[in-house]
Amino acid sequence: MNNTVGFIGLGLMGKPMALNLLKAGFSLVVHSRSQAPVDAVVAAGAQKAVSPADVAGRARRIITMLPDSGDVEQVLEGPDGLFSALQPGTIIIDTSSIDPGVARRLATAADARGAKMLDAPVSGGEIGAIGGTLSIMVGGDPDAFAEAKPILDAMGNPDKVIRIGESGSGQICKVCNQMVLGATIAVVGEAFALATKAGVDPAKVRDALLGGFAASRVLEVHGERILTSNYTPGFRAALFGKDMRIAAATLTEQHVPAPVSSVVQELVGSLLERGRGELDYSALATVLFDLAGVDALR
Repeated sequence: MNNTVGFIGLGLMGKPMALNLLKAGFSLVVHSRSQAPVDAVVAAGAQKAVSPADVAGRARRIITMLPDSGDVEQVLEGPDGLFSALQPGTIIIDTSSIDPGVARRLATAADARGAKMLDAPVSGGEIGAIGGTLSIMVGGDPDAFAEAKPILDAMGNPDKVIRIGESGSGQICKVCNQMVLGATIAVVGEAFALATKAGVDPAKVRDALLGGFAASRVLEVHGERILTSNYTPGFRAALFGKDMRIAAATLTEQHVPAPVSSVVQELVGSLLERGRGELDYSALATVLFDLAGVDALR
């Protein structure tokens, strides 16, 4: 039983994360709204569950990877949810990106049922999920974290699986992560727009910047996406919009002025209004190109 892990939510990120658990030798029980990824993970060696409650009855270590706060609440508290069949001593590991306040409330509710819940959002996109190199930022009970660490290590870079603090702190860290990503993608878009309008090759600008203090993972990976107009989603812009809304609410709650993030949120909103929500979130640069009158880069 201790080696059996439940996994709920086999989307773009969840499916490769689940497959990495199988590769690491964990027994897996899976459930998802869409049947195709369930079939694929079952074909790789997992067992199928018919509901979250079924998962809870068969595993005491359960991972959720879901789109938004309401989805996590439904899977835990809804009809046939995890809480309806939770075994004492269960550890729920929510790798979704959700509101920190919701994460804290659900952790308290799990604790009242003799279980523990870790908020453990991830960074690294589909590339990191496939490669098992995710950064995982964890909030919650330190003993539960120690118990869950081998599971988390199988999905992420063990050196980047970090307990940030108490419940909700993992989600606060993810908010900070998304703020930095959004601002960096936006300014990379601005820089490429400037170079293009000035008649300078933006690809050569990127190469030069990667050799100095302006170098970043965003400039390396998303800069390449922007230069080639490759917006096949590794992380959908619509979900990034959700994350920026969570960031705005959290900043307001904590009375932190954030003029840069406020502008980024407006740009993300403009991206979604342009009907580009299904593109990768690096397509945020296209809004800057539109504003500058720059054609999409090739």
